[in-house]
Order: sequence, then structure tokens, then C-alpha cells
Amino acid sequence: MSIFDELQTSLQEAVDIKHGNSQDARVTRHEVADVKAIRAKLHVSQAEFANAMGTSVDTIKSWETKRRNPTGLAAKVLATIQANPSYFNELASH
Repeated sequence: MSIFDELQTSLQEAVDIKHGNSQDARVTRHEVADVKAIRAKLHVSQAEFANAMGTSVDTIKSWETKRRNPTGLAAKVLATIQANPSYFNELASH
């Protein structure tokens, strides 16, 4: 099967799912980190957290108020900190 055929089949599956003619083969959900809870658990300010994450305080504020969600590497780093809070200290030391 050529890549074109695979793309065409995939697109038809998406159309069928949208119209309710088919069920999703799989659904992937990613938990969005609760940045405010992580920061509170670490007892650090927004400025300290932003500095360690290499981002702005405004970005931290927007994550905490759920105006924006962390994506990419930031989401992975937050998930790591959430699972292992001591990782924050290592991150903050660089």
C-alpha cells in the first residue's frame, strides 16, 4: 500500500468517525499538569518557577489560570516534576 493509499484510508476513517459511522480505534488523552499545585507543593514563587522553567512569569500565570496549556518539552518537564518533585531542584540549579 502506498503512502497516498494510507493517507486516503486514514482520511476516510476520520470522516466516518466524524459522521458517527465508526468508532475511534483509540483515544489518547494527556493529563494537563496543574502548574499552580506543583508550584505550591514546591513552595516557590511564580518568578522562581519561571526562571527554573526558562519561561516568563506571564507564561506561568497563563498556565495557572488555564488560559493556556503547557505543550511540548514544557509539558514533559512539568510531568516529570509532578512525578518527582526533587527534579525541580536539579532543574533550578542550572
